[in-house]
Amino acid sequence: METTAAILLRKRKLSDTSLIVSWCTESFGCIQTVAKGARRPKSPFSGKLDLFFEAEISIVRSRKSDLHTLTEVVLKNPFPGIRSNYARTQTAAYFVELIEICTERDHREPELFTLLRRAFGYLDVNDPTQRAVSHFETELARIAGVHDSKKLKADPASALGNLFGRLPLSRTPLLKTLAAEAKNSSK
Repeated sequence: METTAAILLRKRKLSDTSLIVSWCTESFGCIQTVAKGARRPKSPFSGKLDLFFEAEISIVRSRKSDLHTLTEVVLKNPFPGIRSNYARTQTAAYFVELIEICTERDHREPELFTLLRRAFGYLDVNDPTQRAVSHFETELARIAGVHDSKKLKADPASALGNLFGRLPLSRTPLLKTLAAEAKNSSK
């Protein structure tokens, strides 16, 4: 059994009682786990598996696939402020999509986990801005090795899109929402 800090990215139904849960972890990179029995009313995972939650997780690695077994979850930070308004939730979801596009499964990149934790910490107490989204994209492009702000004046989002073949479709509506909110707050 191995333990690491992790942020829950996505969850989906596997069976009537189990879930597949995707994580961005500090020690293992982005991984997928099976939470057996997580959908049962008296599951030990009850209340601990929700989007954007930071937790300490224990897993048993699979020898046959990249779908590992989740054995324990200790909730560290639920980032409740992210759920306090639509723009924060929309921004967090965009960050998750971007991380999923830009990372290989089971590839360890601790800087990525730290970036996502910092971003969620920011969104937990602050409303998102276009500047915050741009900062996240810039840092992600730097980690991916496609953007050096000192040498390049290029758009980091474009650099990421070129490298990985696409950007999340949610980016355009998010930027429109943030532009509208900035316009309304300046009135």
